[in-house]
Amino acid sequence: MLMPAAPPRRSLVLNASGEPLCVVTLHRAVALVTSGKAMIVETDGRMLRSPSRSLPVPLVLCLARYVAVPRRRPAPPTRRTVLQRDGHRCAYCGGAADTVDHVLPRSRGGRHEWSNVVAACGRCNHRKADHLLVEIGWELPFTPMPPRANLALLAAGPPEPAWEAYLAA
Repeated sequence: MLMPAAPPRRSLVLNASGEPLCVVTLHRAVALVTSGKAMIVETDGRMLRSPSRSLPVPLVLCLARYVAVPRRRPAPPTRRTVLQRDGHRCAYCGGAADTVDHVLPRSRGGRHEWSNVVAACGRCNHRKADHLLVEIGWELPFTPMPPRANLALLAAGPPEPAWEAYLAA
């Protein structure tokens, strides 16, 4: 007998203006909806049921009132966010990446910043070592850039497919 798929464990919360605000647990999402602080924008058609209520499974919520969010400096690059920004693909060979490489090596004055780090497979990272790309005849297929602001929302894991339309903005 096939068991039905479990409902997603996370929900995307949008500010009243429509901008992505945070990712919350399913439990917190239900609490926001039942208290009237948020409305369900996207659901997968399934229902959560209790003896006294039924509620669609919330995938995306929108807050009823606008929340002012202070703008912070961009987060520094971490292994997880660099790999996520680069799609877990090696910047040098296109294979599966599991490490982060400094394009201008730190031993040669390179800084640990978004414009100087790329995802790399272990083999390419080892072969490059502390060489400049020009010294070994390699080149990057793209210019490393800071990620879009929404990447910080996804540090806990990959986005749900229903979130894509809201994160692209």
